[in-house]
Amino acid sequence: MFIKQGYSAALVLRLIGLAESTYYDRKKRKSQDAQAVLQGRGRPVPGYSLTESGAKISDEEIQEWLLELIAVEEHVYGYKLLAKCLWNQHRLKLNHKKSYRLCQALDILQPQRHKRFKHPRKLPENRVITGAGQLWQMDIKYGYVAGRDRHFFVLSIIDVFTRVIVGYHRGSSCEAKARLPDAGTRHGATLRP
Repeated sequence: MFIKQGYSAALVLRLIGLAESTYYDRKKRKSQDAQAVLQGRGRPVPGYSLTESGAKISDEEIQEWLLELIAVEEHVYGYKLLAKCLWNQHRLKLNHKKSYRLCQALDILQPQRHKRFKHPRKLPENRVITGAGQLWQMDIKYGYVAGRDRHFFVLSIIDVFTRVIVGYHRGSSCEAKARLPDAGTRHGATLRP
């Protein structure tokens, strides 16, 4: 404010405790940002594309071709397939970014697809556990015995509240038939099917 009124920039900046380099850097960036907004980011749009033979085709003509494609059976195509159709019909070199920009200008972009996951994520139920024997967790691990060239399995059952292993099974197989009959009775739990 004082600098605009005619006071010396060096004097005003010294009084407020701001380095001159900071002031001039911010002043330069402010003017550059205003120019960038007017020009847009990136290199300027050339306004044409080339065919395989090297002929220049203007963006307006490409937009007409896009509208013709949309009017026929290609109305469900996205911008990448439309670019591929222009290559097949007119041998026009058009990358996906330019195809997107031209389709956006014509307002013919398809709605963006939503990814569908094959297995929806399910969060576990939150349970309030107040004592031992209310909730158990099972964990199966397997290993390899190098000298015997065999695998082994270890099934551990742990009480969630006390963090104590209430039962385990180890052997060369781990099937649903493997039972731990005394695990529940030893730790005071009633087993329910």
